[in-house]
Amino acid sequence: MDHSHHAEHEQHDHDKHAGHSVAMFKDKFWLSLLLTVPVLAYSEMIQHWFNFAPPSFVGSVYVPFIVSTIIFFYGGLVFIKGALGEIKAKLPGMMTLISLAIITAYVYSVATQFFIEGDGFFWELATLVTIMLLGHWLEMASVAKAENALDAISKLLPDKAEKLVNGKPTQVLVSDLSVGDLVLVRPGASIPVDGVVVGGSSSVDEAAITGESKPVNKGVDDEVVAGTGNQDGSLTVKVTKLGQDTALAGIMRLVAEAQSSKSNVQMLADQAAYYLTLVAIVAAIATFIFWLIAKDAGFALERSVAVLIIACPHALGLAIPLVVSISTTLSAKNGLLVRKRLALEAARKLDWVLFDKTGTLTKGEHGVTDIWATKGYTKDGILQLAASLEQNSEHIVGKGIVKKAEEQHVLFDKLANFKALPGLGVQGTLHHGKEVYIAASYRYIEENKLTVPADIAKVVKQAAKEGKTEVYLITNNNVIGALGLADMVREQSKRAIASLKKMGIKTAMITGDSDEVAAYVSKQLGLDQYFAEVKPEDKAAKVKELQKNGQKVAMVGDGINDAPALTQADIGIAIGAGTDVAIKSADIILVRSDPQDVIKVINLSKRTYSKMAQNLLWATGYNLFAIPLAAGVLYSAGIVLAPALGAVLMSVSTVVVALNAQLLRRAKLT
Repeated sequence: MDHSHHAEHEQHDHDKHAGHSVAMFKDKFWLSLLLTVPVLAYSEMIQHWFNFAPPSFVGSVYVPFIVSTIIFFYGGLVFIKGALGEIKAKLPGMMTLISLAIITAYVYSVATQFFIEGDGFFWELATLVTIMLLGHWLEMASVAKAENALDAISKLLPDKAEKLVNGKPTQVLVSDLSVGDLVLVRPGASIPVDGVVVGGSSSVDEAAITGESKPVNKGVDDEVVAGTGNQDGSLTVKVTKLGQDTALAGIMRLVAEAQSSKSNVQMLADQAAYYLTLVAIVAAIATFIFWLIAKDAGFALERSVAVLIIACPHALGLAIPLVVSISTTLSAKNGLLVRKRLALEAARKLDWVLFDKTGTLTKGEHGVTDIWATKGYTKDGILQLAASLEQNSEHIVGKGIVKKAEEQHVLFDKLANFKALPGLGVQGTLHHGKEVYIAASYRYIEENKLTVPADIAKVVKQAAKEGKTEVYLITNNNVIGALGLADMVREQSKRAIASLKKMGIKTAMITGDSDEVAAYVSKQLGLDQYFAEVKPEDKAAKVKELQKNGQKVAMVGDGINDAPALTQADIGIAIGAGTDVAIKSADIILVRSDPQDVIKVINLSKRTYSKMAQNLLWATGYNLFAIPLAAGVLYSAGIVLAPALGAVLMSVSTVVVALNAQLLRRAKLT
C-alpha cells in the first residue's frame, strides 16, 4: 500500500464512527440480543441440536424471518452505511466485510423461506449482527474511555481562583487572570495556574500530572502546576503560565495526539480486513462455480453464502483498538506520555540508548563529593565553616555546600561582616566574630600568592581534572581545607544503565563537558561509550554515527538544546516534567524525569506489540481453515462447516481477543 493510500486510510478511519455513539451501539446490542432469543428458539437446527420444541402457533414458522428482519434493519443498517462510506473512499475494510456477510445471509435466508429449496441462515444472521454490535460497542467504549481520561484531566482545573488585590483575596475567573498576578491557594483546593510559590509552604498532590503517588513538598521558589491538588497549607502563587500554555494543556494536547496517531499494526488490521474482503468474494465465486458444475445450483449457493458469512472475523475490529486503549492507559499510569505510537512500537528493537549528561544522567545541580582537611582540622569542621560562610549564598556552588551541611545536620556558626568577592568567593567573620574566613576558588590563591599544603594539593588537583569545582577554605592567609563539588549523578541513572545492559542494549553519553569530566561520569556509570566536548549543533551528527549499519538509537535528553538529536534518533525521549511537556521534538516524554523510565518504554513496547500480534493471529487465523471448510473442501469426507458453527467459532475468537487484550492491564513495566 502506498503512502497516499495510508494517508487516505487514516483520514477515513477517523470517520468510521462518525455520528455513532457508545450508547447507540450499547442499546442496539442489548435489543438485538433480546430479539435473538426467539430466532434461536424457532430455528430448526437449534431445536435439533438441543432436542427441544418451543410452543407452536399459527405462523410460528415465520418467527425467525420476522424477528431477523427487525434485527437486520435495526442493528445491521449501521454497518451497511459504514460500508457505503468505505466503498466511496475506495477502501473496503471492516464495515464492508461485515455488510457482505449480513446482506448475503439475509437475502439468501429470505429466498429459502419463500422461493427456493434450502436451509436459511436466520439464526446465524441474528447472532452475527449481535456480535458485531458488541464488538463496535467495546471498540467505541475503549476510545471513549481514553477521551474520558482527557476530560478527567481537564476537570482538575478549577474555573475560579482567589486573586490577591492589595493583599486581599478576591474571587475571579481563571480566564481573567494575567501572568504576574498573585493567587492564593487554600488547603484542599486545586491549583488553577502554572506558577511559582512566593509565600507559604504545603504539600501538593501531583499524581494526575506526574504519576508520582507521594505528595511533593512546596515552598518559596518552587514551581507548581495547574490541575494539581494543594493539601495541608496555604500557598501564594505568582502566575507564570495560563490556559493553553500550562503543562496540563500540553499534556492534554499530547494525549489527544497519541490517540489519533496510528500504529503500524493498526494499519495492518485495516489492510487485513481489505484483503479478507477480496479473499471472501473470490473464494465465494470460485465455490459457487465449482459446485454449480460438480453438484447443483442450490448446494452451490448455500456453500458460497457460507463462505461469505464465515469470512467476516469481527475479532479483527477489536484486535488493535482494545490493545491501543489499554496501552495508552498503562503508559499514562507509568508516567510515560507517548506522542507517536510508531516510536513506541520501534522501542522494542533498540540497539543503543544515548543519554544527554547534564540534567538527564545528572541532577544539573552541584553537590559536595569530597572534603579535604589539613592537619589540625577535621572534615566535619571544614564543612561547618564553609557552609556557615555560604549560608545565605545564591550561587550554585554555595547552595551545594549548604545543602550538604543541612543533610548532615551541621549547626551553622553566626556569620558577621559578610562580603562577596566577585568571581572569586566569599568572606566573613565566624567563631563569635573573631576569625575572618574566606571560601574561594583557586584563582584567589594565585592572585594572593598563597600555597596549598602538600597533604591536600595532589588530591585536589586530581579532582579538578575530573571536572570537579574546588573551593578552598582560608584563614589568616593559610589554606586549611578544601571541598570538591560536581554535578551529581542521579542514583536512578546507575540503575537504568545496569538494567539496559542486562537487556543487551548498549548505552552512551553525550556532553559538552571536557573529556576528563565525561570519562569520570562514564566510568561511574559503566557506559559503553561517551562523546565529550560536543556542541549542541553537532549532537545530531553523533546520533547518526551510532545509527550506521542500521542500528536503532533512542536519544534521551532534556529537550532544550537536544531537539535536533531527538528528531534524528529513531526514538526521541524527553526527560522533563510539567513545563517541558511541550517539547515538540520528542516522541515519548518521561513525566517523572527518571532515566529508569526508559526501561518502562522498552517493556511497554514489547508487551503492546506482542499483544497486537497475538490478537491479529487469533482474529484472522481461524479463517485459514474455516473458509476452505465452508467452501466444502472436505465434502467427500462428509465434513461441511455450517455457517452456524462458523459464527460460533468467530464468537470464540472475538472473546479470546478481548480477554487477551485485557491481560495487558496487569503488565509490570519495571
